[in-house]
Amino acid sequence: MQDKSKAWSGRFNEPVAELVKRYTASVEFDQRLAEFDIQGSLAHARMLGAQDIIANEDVAAIERGLAEILEEIRTGRFEWLLDLEDVHLNIEKRLTDKIGDAGKRLHTGRSRNDQVATDVRLWLRATVDDVLVRIGKLQQSIVELAEKHADTVMPGFTHLQVAQPVTFGHHLLAYFEMLKRDAERFADARRRINRLPLGAAALAGTSYPIDRERVARELGFDDVCENSLDAVSDRDFAIEFTSAAALVMTHLSRFSEELILWSSPRFGFIDIADRFCTGSSIMPQKKNPDVPELVRGKTGRVNGHLIALLTLMKSQPLAYNKDNQEDKEPLFDTADTLLVTLEIYADMLRGITVDTAAMRLAAAEGFATATDLADYLVKKGLPFRDAHEAVARAVRHAEAQNCDLADLSLADLKTFSSLVEADIYEVLTLEGSLASRNHIGGTAPQQVREALGRARVYLAKTE
Repeated sequence: MQDKSKAWSGRFNEPVAELVKRYTASVEFDQRLAEFDIQGSLAHARMLGAQDIIANEDVAAIERGLAEILEEIRTGRFEWLLDLEDVHLNIEKRLTDKIGDAGKRLHTGRSRNDQVATDVRLWLRATVDDVLVRIGKLQQSIVELAEKHADTVMPGFTHLQVAQPVTFGHHLLAYFEMLKRDAERFADARRRINRLPLGAAALAGTSYPIDRERVARELGFDDVCENSLDAVSDRDFAIEFTSAAALVMTHLSRFSEELILWSSPRFGFIDIADRFCTGSSIMPQKKNPDVPELVRGKTGRVNGHLIALLTLMKSQPLAYNKDNQEDKEPLFDTADTLLVTLEIYADMLRGITVDTAAMRLAAAEGFATATDLADYLVKKGLPFRDAHEAVARAVRHAEAQNCDLADLSLADLKTFSSLVEADIYEVLTLEGSLASRNHIGGTAPQQVREALGRARVYLAKTE
């Protein structure tokens, strides 16, 4: 007995088993493509009419029917049926119920293979645009916080050990630069996403005299996919988007690790606003940085989606295979996770309070100006390796005295090099160390302000 509900039911002698229906259906998650499916169908129908493949009255009926369906979807009145497998067949069946045979003519010259590839590209293009806006808003929050702390001294770390003094503004702007590269990656990926698969049909193209360039222009695509086999089977665009998303999440995971450390009483550099934290069910004193911790955790989730998509595609022969249905859930979840993370992060940074005294105190520990002492000796004529050795001995001596280099007497410092003069104490101050890094990319407050100016110009151009 045939299953008349299926668009392909004429080939089969028995209905699909109920378990198989549930296993193979995608409508529960791909219905988010509905508006893009309608957008693509309208462009396809208008092209069919312009090419005299279907009658103009059919085009008018299709336009009217799809407009009514779009309104049903937007108002929550559309009934999604599992029996109809996916978003495409649900909409097509509803259209045929509304307008009769004209609805059956809509699928002329196309396949679900090129249809779904088009829908996903339309959705992903819009998603990239949203991601770029949210990256910009996060960068704005970083700039606003960095502007307040262009002069705030903090320890810079390598190996999580105190290395050299930096300003907090300079540290924050490192993440601005990471996000700048992230935005460039998404903008670059968008160009490859923005190519039209429709017209490739199932895998070989179509015998109808279609005009793919017309459809591409109406849908705002930059170009058409030039090989029909590649057009329906390619999922590079999904992998590339997820890869770019994984990098953003990795950058924010690194930032989150620092926020978690800095908010700990052991550091005490910052306080995260209460609305981004939770307490403990047993320890009443606790204030847990849940949001940055979850960002770290969700980074693993997005990384997993990237591996899932790469694995999905690695063994597929050309052209389309049912495996490709599995691209949507990891792709959709990646987008959802990234978008909400960017939004909440921008808000969280606006709720951060900085303890500048704690930062300064930490920068004064760990011999953060040791390199400045070595540079001082080099400028006096000592080879750098000899200067390095002399300062290392001075650090050991200061450790034994339980004091900083700047607390050693001039006589003590001279025992490590006769080149040391009274002006050494200008070099050993935190402000002196910062001011000496006065070149592009350096941590000197003047350079931080210039970098902030460039960041402002960049943000103005990207709005």
